[in-house]
Amino acid sequence: MTVTALWNQRPQAGVSAALLGLCLALTACASSNDAAKMLNPDPPDKMFAAADQFMSKGKYEDAAKKFEDLDRDHPYSPEARRAIVMAAYAYYRGGKTQEAIATARRYTTMHPGTKEAALAHHIIISSYFDDMVGPNRDQTNARKALAELKTLKARYPDSPYARDADNRMRIAEDSMAASEMEVGRYYLKRKNYLAAINRFKTVVTDFQTTAHVEEALMRLTECYMALGIKQEAQTAAAVLGHNFPASSWYKDAYALLQSDGLAPREDTGSWLSRAWENVKLPKLTAN
Repeated sequence: MTVTALWNQRPQAGVSAALLGLCLALTACASSNDAAKMLNPDPPDKMFAAADQFMSKGKYEDAAKKFEDLDRDHPYSPEARRAIVMAAYAYYRGGKTQEAIATARRYTTMHPGTKEAALAHHIIISSYFDDMVGPNRDQTNARKALAELKTLKARYPDSPYARDADNRMRIAEDSMAASEMEVGRYYLKRKNYLAAINRFKTVVTDFQTTAHVEEALMRLTECYMALGIKQEAQTAAAVLGHNFPASSWYKDAYALLQSDGLAPREDTGSWLSRAWENVKLPKLTAN
């Protein structure tokens, strides 16, 4: 007998209920099968071990995927939190720095202050460092690396990753200062003195411990002399001579002032004096 015939027979309500029950049962079975396929049957410790095996074999993309699968399938397990930072590390080792940054950033946002948080910041820093470019190109990655380094030092000063932070900060600052000097010289060469001053000013206020600050002070002396702002030129030379008396750049600044019958003289009300009143330069040690 066909379904239509059954439907037309009495009692219709009983047949309809039976068919509905059969359909619901089939749907439930299909849904259960689909859900079972979506969930990884492996326990979290086994998934972590498998991902770790991929790492040891240099299969970083596979490792990252396995770690992320663990976090997705077992989000409340003890292994899930560590899997996020390990996925970031796997991405970094595989050369996928943008993915490494995004995953490590997710960790620092979700789990600040935890045991692996310093490592997550370290992965972000290392990723930015790998993508840093020369001083004649955009310094966005250097700026982001420097900001992340400051966060690492402030939040996790005792972590092993903070020990290398000072050296990396110097590298990032040097790159940014070199970039400002490149642009400043470009403007100076074209006699756009105000634009040049703005670039050299950034170096002498924000990057005072870099190797570029001596030249920046000399270039400020040169720019101010060209504009006829002699008091600021004298102050720039005086700050240069006070902090770097043996510098060849100070000799050039001194000679430039002398050519106009002037000598270095600091104006304590100048922005230069205020910028340098509390500066403590690193001590040079003999080899």
